[in-house]
Formats: sequence, C-alpha cells, structure tokens
Amino acid sequence: MLSKESAAIVRDTLPVVGARLDEIAARFYGRMFAERPELLDGLFNRGNQLSGEQRRALAGSIAAFAGALLANPDERPDALLSRIAHKHTAVGVTDDQYVIVHKYLFGAIAEVLGDAVTPEVAAAWDEVYWLMAGALIAIEGRLYTEAGARGGRTWRIWRVVERREETADVMSLVLRPVSDEPVPPARPGQYVSVRVRMPDGVHQLRQYSLSGDGADGLRRITVKRVRGGDVPQGEVSTLLHATAAVGDELTLSAPFGDISLEDGTAPLVLVSAGIGDTPIAAMLHHLAGTGDTRRVLVLHADRSAADHALRDEMERLTDALPRAERIFWYEEGGDARSGWMDLDDVEIPEGAVVYMCGSVPFMRGVRGELIKAGVAPRDIHYEVFGSDLWLGAA
Repeated sequence: MLSKESAAIVRDTLPVVGARLDEIAARFYGRMFAERPELLDGLFNRGNQLSGEQRRALAGSIAAFAGALLANPDERPDALLSRIAHKHTAVGVTDDQYVIVHKYLFGAIAEVLGDAVTPEVAAAWDEVYWLMAGALIAIEGRLYTEAGARGGRTWRIWRVVERREETADVMSLVLRPVSDEPVPPARPGQYVSVRVRMPDGVHQLRQYSLSGDGADGLRRITVKRVRGGDVPQGEVSTLLHATAAVGDELTLSAPFGDISLEDGTAPLVLVSAGIGDTPIAAMLHHLAGTGDTRRVLVLHADRSAADHALRDEMERLTDALPRAERIFWYEEGGDARSGWMDLDDVEIPEGAVVYMCGSVPFMRGVRGELIKAGVAPRDIHYEVFGSDLWLGAA
C-alpha cells in the first residue's frame, strides 16, 4: 500500500512524469546499455529497442501501476503484475536486475525532470518503484518454483524432430527435449522463449506460443517471419526460417503466460487474427484431446486462405468437437467471409468465456463488439506480445 504522503505527491506529479515517461525511458535504456552492454546479450529485444516498443512498454507499465495505486489504494493490480511477471520469467529476469534498473531509471528521471525532482518527489516515486518491484519479485519467485527453475535458470535444450512449412512466411518446428530430465507441463495458450545466438555473437530471445504438444513429450512452436516495412525485420524469426532444420538444437525456456485455457462448463469463444491463431490451436488440441462437450465458437481473421497458417488443423479440430462451429474472415474473400471480422450477425453464446490473440487494434475492436453483444469484460482474456499499451483499459 502506498503511504498517504507519497500518494499525494505521486498524484500531483503523475501528469508531469507521465508526459515525459517515453523520454525518461529512452534516456534510461541508453545509459544502462552504454554502461552495462552485457544486458543486451540474451535479455533485451534489440528489435523492440529499435522500434521503441520496449520504451513504451516500460513507460506504460509504470504509469499504469502508479495510476492503479492511486485509484484503488487498498488493492494490488494483480492483472497488470501477473502479465509482466510472466514476461519476465520467460526471459529469466532475476532479483538483482531490479536494483540495476532502479539505478538507471531514477538517474534518467533526475536528468529529464531536473529541479522538479525534489527529495520528496524522488522518495515518493521510489516507493512506487519498490512496491511494484517487490510484488513482481514475489510473483516471479513463485513462477520459477512452479517451473522447477532456480535463479531464473529455466532453459532446456530441445531438438528439432520435424519442420513443417505452413505458409510462405510461417513454419512450425516440432521439438523433443534432449535430456530425460522432466520438463514442466504447458497449459494450452502459454508461450516459451527461444534463445538463439545471432551472427554477431549476441544472444537474442523471442517468445512463441506453443501451438501444440503431446503426451510423448513433443512440443511445437509456429514462427511467422517478420519481413520488416512498418516494423524492423524480425532477426530471430528470419534466422529460424533460414537455418532451423531437423536435428538442430534450440534453447527454450519453461512455458509461461497468464492467459491459458481454464477448465469449466461455460461456452467458449476463441478469437484470433493472423499468427494469433497459434495459442488458439493449442486450446483446440486440448479440447479435442479431452473430449470436451462445451459449445465452442472459433472465429479467425486473416489476409487470405493461403496466409492462414494452421487452417486445416483448426478445421479438423473444430470438426472433432461435438458442439463447435467456426467462422473465418479473409480480406481477399475466397471461401470465407470477406473483409474484416464483423460480429454483427454472429450469435455469441450467452455466458461465454472469450480467449483472444492478435494485434492490439484488432482485439480492441473485437472486444468492443463482444461487450456490445453481452459478454462480461471480466470474461474476455487476451494475449499480447510486445508493448501492451491497452493493458489497464481492459
């Protein structure tokens, strides 16, 4: 709980701090990486640094946490903290790194805001930071314990046993653990980090949803090649597409992710766009494998049938469920509904629980339509990779 004295100061200074958080974050990362370049090796995403995604994620999380503390002083924003904690454990963040971040972050705040950062203001925001850091450290410790990892050491070696070309820009890798050591179970909808060495010798991590697994210990990731344009070219996805072959070894984290399919009896609506269908495919595998009898509505949007990775699989798994139906939308039409996903004439089951994955603009629009159709906001769960600016409005 934030002290009354600090709460008053944070409330008064949040507009000023919030307005310059992006500048503060840029100064923070620039100084930290200049003095601690080893942090770029296997912890921070260089693509997100280049695009500004990482700065926006940091700024958004701090502002959201401070705002939540002020709005509900007696409640901890568990949804926000859980999502961040899962992202952190997926890349192996450790307790001592919060001390490093604190040093450079507060140095950046002082540089950007200058004389406005009085000792009282610094102390108040310091309290916010350590409330957030302390809560995250506790949650992350529990997640590491559940994953059988200590000190952030979640990494295991897996061997590629099959490569499948799904579309021109999407391929799947089926993986088997190299050692006989038990691996933590994965829940449908979770993701893993893949750690690779780039040609310049620097390690990079990327998160990929588990698009399927099996009782024989196999797991599958489905990787879309990011070609660049409006965003930097995906260096990890490009490397995997160019080089990953049967027999190769990859380093994977334990599965993480706070959005996973829960057992129950309520109808399900599974919504995705583009490569966002990967966690949905894992959920469909689970439902079909357990013989689930709930009503299931599968909704997917894509550019075209040719671009729809895992389409045949989604159709087959939906057909295997006794009370399931599917509707696909393609921008180029074809054998599906034409254009963007539109729920105006789609019957959403009463009392449905929704799981979504796709771009933030897509999910923001569909979420509004689902609420309009009567779905309770608390029953809409979504997964976002990258800078989650929508969090806090959900």
